[in-house]
Amino acid sequence: MTGSDCYPRTAKIKVPCNAREIPLKIGFVSLPVTGHLNPMIALARKLNQRGHEAVFFGVPDIGSIVRAAGVTFVPYGEKEYPIGSIQDLYAPLAKRCGVEVIQYAFEKCSPGLTQAAFDYLPRKLKEIGIEAMAIDTAHSFIEIAPMSMGIPYVHIWNILPLDFSGATPIGLYSWPNDPTPEGLRRNLEGLQPLGAMMGNLVSMAMSYTTKADLEIDWSDPYATVSKLAIIAQTPKEFDFVGSTWPPHFHYAGPFHDDRGREPIPFTWEKLNDKPLIYASLGTLVNGLEHVYKTILEVVGQLPEAQVVFSVGNNVNIYDLGPIPSNTIVVQAAPQLELLKRAALCITHAGLNTALESLAQGVPMVAIPIAFDQPGVAARIVEHGVGKFLDLEQLTADGLLQLVQTVLQNPNYRDRARHFEEIIAQTQGLDAAADIIEQAFQSIRADFLAEPTTTLS
Repeated sequence: MTGSDCYPRTAKIKVPCNAREIPLKIGFVSLPVTGHLNPMIALARKLNQRGHEAVFFGVPDIGSIVRAAGVTFVPYGEKEYPIGSIQDLYAPLAKRCGVEVIQYAFEKCSPGLTQAAFDYLPRKLKEIGIEAMAIDTAHSFIEIAPMSMGIPYVHIWNILPLDFSGATPIGLYSWPNDPTPEGLRRNLEGLQPLGAMMGNLVSMAMSYTTKADLEIDWSDPYATVSKLAIIAQTPKEFDFVGSTWPPHFHYAGPFHDDRGREPIPFTWEKLNDKPLIYASLGTLVNGLEHVYKTILEVVGQLPEAQVVFSVGNNVNIYDLGPIPSNTIVVQAAPQLELLKRAALCITHAGLNTALESLAQGVPMVAIPIAFDQPGVAARIVEHGVGKFLDLEQLTADGLLQLVQTVLQNPNYRDRARHFEEIIAQTQGLDAAADIIEQAFQSIRADFLAEPTTTLS
């Protein structure tokens, strides 16, 4: 497809023909949660460093995080989402798992955020003079706002890119890759529940596009996805073989930029010379107390190791029972710095934590809980960088066996170090910035002047 496929009719798009030489004012929009904000902010910082002007748009709660990274922030939806509301909005996810989490997010969280973007984002983009956009793919249908204005955009997969073709298992399941007819049939069947859960969002998007007089083929799940560039921070080597992506899909590699994050205090003097195990269940779906208690029971049986366990804000440390003497439990930890010292990471298999572990050559034992975590866990096993236990199979004995296996078998560390080399070579942030610049540069000047392009 050509660049014209991603814009509405009557659009007059004004993009410099050489985006690298002529600075662009690029708008960023992301879901307002840490796992999406960190990589998007890192990418915004990188484009700022290249001479462009990155402007981050979002609900007020993310303002302090964005500004702390040195990126311009423009709020919207202040009335619907006053300061403190995002934590309340997502808090119920903490105690859920599996499909329940996805259903709640699609039905209770995403619709309001999407509607707020539809209501306010176009005016903000016009006021600021945004020329192009980078959009979090998981923030469903937000692209329709710039599309209605003729603003070109690229999509960013901050989470594992989800294969809706059925060629490989969609990342919401921990299924291994199975190219047999039975496996392909299972992949297609696994897509069906997702379509039903997104029904409300699709209806909202259809209503908005009707008002904006946009022509969209809603039978195509990729209808509104950018035709200029789709960029994943997943390394190609970490994905399943056989995924089918369009020519403008790019594996960039992790968007790591620890300098753009708010500093987190930590008592470094408490660390000793024993092998370090870092454990974390992320910042969102992290309120299942029995998982924490199981991990604590296991690490207490490893006196030869020291453990740092970051438990977040959705559990009370004092409710977790006795803390082993070899374990430091904190609500938040400087994850990147600790992984640089770690021998093993016990993780929920969030993509950011998995990629940060691999970037330091650290193997993993995963306990996936929801969203794309099962798919990340399946790839951890597929590529020999660790093991995982499905949540319903979690026991202290089972987890201890996996932890000991990964710690004692050097093959897991060797494979993780192989990915450390790959990630160091790919330089994900630079690769993504290159792709973005080239994508906007690719829009020909003669096309920009055409007033009659339509969405395919």
